[in-house]
Amino acid sequence: MGKGKKYGVPLYGATWVPSSAAAAKLDSDNEFQTPSKPLVFLAGGGGDGHSGIPNALLLSAFDPESSSLSDQPVAKLGTGSDLPYRIGVHPGGDGIICAFPKNCKWFEWDSKTDDQTLSLKSSEKVLEPLEDVVQQLALTFNSEGTLLAAGDEDGKLRVFKWPAMETLLSEATGHSSVKDLDFSPDGKFLASVGGSGPGRIWDVASSSSRASLPKENGEIFGFCRFSRSTDTDQVLYITTLRDKGGSIVKWNPTSWTRISSTYVSRDPISAFNVSPDGKLLAIGTIQGDILIISSANMRVQTVSKKAHLGLVTALAFAPDSRALVSASLDSSSRVTLIKDVKKGGMHSSLICLTY
Repeated sequence: MGKGKKYGVPLYGATWVPSSAAAAKLDSDNEFQTPSKPLVFLAGGGGDGHSGIPNALLLSAFDPESSSLSDQPVAKLGTGSDLPYRIGVHPGGDGIICAFPKNCKWFEWDSKTDDQTLSLKSSEKVLEPLEDVVQQLALTFNSEGTLLAAGDEDGKLRVFKWPAMETLLSEATGHSSVKDLDFSPDGKFLASVGGSGPGRIWDVASSSSRASLPKENGEIFGFCRFSRSTDTDQVLYITTLRDKGGSIVKWNPTSWTRISSTYVSRDPISAFNVSPDGKLLAIGTIQGDILIISSANMRVQTVSKKAHLGLVTALAFAPDSRALVSASLDSSSRVTLIKDVKKGGMHSSLICLTY
């Protein structure tokens, strides 16, 4: 098992750069070419500056041949004394939104035609509804990139039309604080979990509450994600914490009732995500472990013990569901490759290789 790459700043966000963003325009024939090495976006830092640790947005290249991230960032953009705490990548490749302590800012991908590299630049676009606000704890776009949801530490939840930033939904009392948000694949519903009370389902079109998802037996809700598959077997996943550890609860997205609850970790879950093909779930723990789970039977397929020395802060599957990038407060990021192995042409299992 390989080691993660250290980038000098505690990392709070990680995601794959959409291939459409990484297309570099060639002057010679006016065509677009996607760089051979996928790019990973990372965000983090030391906070207000008293620690001496900078705050920055980073791009790292993933080399498929060596199955490793670049030793150094291929691009870096400092953010001064402002810590980029949460991120939301636009699915169409237009750019990325970052939540800072008092506002949110929009950053654009900057393609350089001379060497087909990609960097970042601060946009002139001002997100007025998210200026002079408290810390946003959750940011997410819908799958089409036409809606942006944001939730803050005071419990205010809002949905905006993108890019106009016209408010479609505004709810100030849904939670004491908003922990996580996720749109359903069709964009009709928004799931939210927070610091107190039940989980909530919001009808985006009518700007109203559709359902309440109650907690049981002292559960604490952590993260929420809809299955990304487009078939009829849609589910909503919510991670929970109880005395015995971390579990994943499955909910029916029609009746909004519980389907099952599966215990997966004795340690609290600090990061969670679902693969684009809907077949895999990934969790990171406060102890730095990464677990890959089959959505079909909710069994843990692979455990990478101490993948990071600090708690896992972010997980993101690649668009093809074949790789998982993770980030940690220990300033490291790494990629876990996921491969199918067939035995006798009948059985397939998962092997995960972490670099």
